[in-house]
Amino acid sequence: MARILIVDDEESIRNILRQLFEYEGHEVSEAATADDALSKVQEEAPDAVFLDVKMPGTDGIELLGRLQKEFPGLQVVMISGHGTIDTAVEATRRGAYDFLEKPLDTDRLLVTLRNVLEVKGLSESVAALRSQVESRHEIVGSSFHIRQVLDRIERVAPTDSRVLITGENGTGKELVARALHSLSPRRDRAFVEVNCAAIPSELIESELFGHMKGSFTGAVQDRTGKFEQADRGTLFMDEVGDMSLAAQSKVLRALEEGKVTRVGGHKPRQVDVRVIAATNKDLEEEIREGRFREDLYYRLNVVPIHMPPLRERREDIPMLVRHFSSRMAEQSGLPVREFTPEALEKLKGLDWPGNVRELRNTVERLMILASGDQIRAEDVATLVGEHAAADGLGADLLGAETFSEFKDRAERAFVLQKLREHEWNVSETARALDMPRSNLYKKIEKHDLQREE
Repeated sequence: MARILIVDDEESIRNILRQLFEYEGHEVSEAATADDALSKVQEEAPDAVFLDVKMPGTDGIELLGRLQKEFPGLQVVMISGHGTIDTAVEATRRGAYDFLEKPLDTDRLLVTLRNVLEVKGLSESVAALRSQVESRHEIVGSSFHIRQVLDRIERVAPTDSRVLITGENGTGKELVARALHSLSPRRDRAFVEVNCAAIPSELIESELFGHMKGSFTGAVQDRTGKFEQADRGTLFMDEVGDMSLAAQSKVLRALEEGKVTRVGGHKPRQVDVRVIAATNKDLEEEIREGRFREDLYYRLNVVPIHMPPLRERREDIPMLVRHFSSRMAEQSGLPVREFTPEALEKLKGLDWPGNVRELRNTVERLMILASGDQIRAEDVATLVGEHAAADGLGADLLGAETFSEFKDRAERAFVLQKLREHEWNVSETARALDMPRSNLYKKIEKHDLQREE
């Protein structure tokens, strides 16, 4: 059990964080002002502080400076609803352990807390928290795609080979990384996660390799980087495709030499780290566009693992729904609710642009809002169907970078939906669209549309 102090002038945020951390078994106290926070730190000696940036009077950045000066070694995580790169840089330079943006993501909070506790050396709390995080999100499914993923995990996990995990957002790339670590000889060592897309280029070297006290303004104490924290363990580099070229060069050198040098330091430090990387980008395309180093790609892509989108493994949806619903009933006290076969079929028919993550959130919504002892197809239609489809289509279309790409995506989505409505009967679909069959065949070929098995 860890002692956690939450400092935020918004009572609603304090309540949300308190409920989350107390549910995980930790002791939580609150403060709404800087003066109150200083008193609580003095009296309670918390293991971690979650501190809001914007507060009336003394703001979070100023309070962070005072905390680092008066309580060196205290681990402070900054949270903000108006995060900017400048704010993140300033917070990190003043000694913040991490910087999180609102709305706060539950998994990110738990992962950050686990890493803080690892730094603090609270091994019992770390072990419990790691178990809780991993039990929330297991790789569930029996489809051919998932059996392939699990087979590759079991084969490569016992080795020290680097792994590159690819797949869309929400498919479960982090779950694969955790499974690789938990099945490896390094399972009793640290699993350190770093989101490469979230680190400003000005801080990448300090974040990954650490820095020495006084090496730059705000470096009030020595700090270990992610490579050192993961020594003899596993370093998971998420969203590696979003790193700048300068950062890629530094990472490549660390992988080649097995050594890191802290910012402001002169002595290289030997590290024994297994690196697992993940990305939602096509790195080969990024290489062709000059945005990713080819030599780093081959260093990372020793063993590739691809997590398929949920739309390519729809047969897993009933199993995932049962898994999420039983877990929510067990952990959140929600009543046990059975999904009717018709409701499951309705869920299987949606596109799920947010993948497994979106499905989990949808199951939770249905568990809370649906009436009756069972969750029926009518509940899915009312609480999910049209709303989810509109949200998913909008998110995909608005992700287009050019108007031409927008039109292509819209046409593809429209034609695919009409084919599904007519059970892939091309003649009936063409008749409904008032389009010659030959034109429809051309569009199916153009967009590489394939009927789901």
